[in-house]
Amino acid sequence: MMTYFKEFEVRWSDLDANRHMANSAYTNFMSHARMAFLMEMGFDHKTLIEHQIGPVVFYEHMYYFREVFPGKPIKVSLEVAGMSKDGMFFEFHHNFYTADGKNVAHCEMMGAWISLETRKLIPLKGELLERFLGFDRADNFRILTKEDTRKFKKIPKDLV
Repeated sequence: MMTYFKEFEVRWSDLDANRHMANSAYTNFMSHARMAFLMEMGFDHKTLIEHQIGPVVFYEHMYYFREVFPGKPIKVSLEVAGMSKDGMFFEFHHNFYTADGKNVAHCEMMGAWISLETRKLIPLKGELLERFLGFDRADNFRILTKEDTRKFKKIPKDLV
């Protein structure tokens, strides 16, 4: 199993009214770590534009364990916890660590690939699928199905 790490400085703008790291900063750091990982794995902007695809997030479930304050770096990990056989769906797990290695938060996120032309979810094909399926996997890795994306049974409830 490979764990990807990205280090960040906790800035003044990452704090909330309680002067610890805001939940929006966690989301921004995870998003940056995911895109850095994907870019290093060959899913850079040029490739995404060429194939007219982009990643979308279905959910991010955060679990906070300890406060994070500015002044010391924070590390964000990424592990590939799941993907569908066609590469359409993926699940990444993130952990946040202080400079001395304390685990301060955990996140489980699920996403998919969307066609930028049709605005619909699409499977990966050819070289992109091979590359995606070749990612190192977490010890708890699982094959995802469409049903996994519906496990929380949340559906839109329009006002109309």
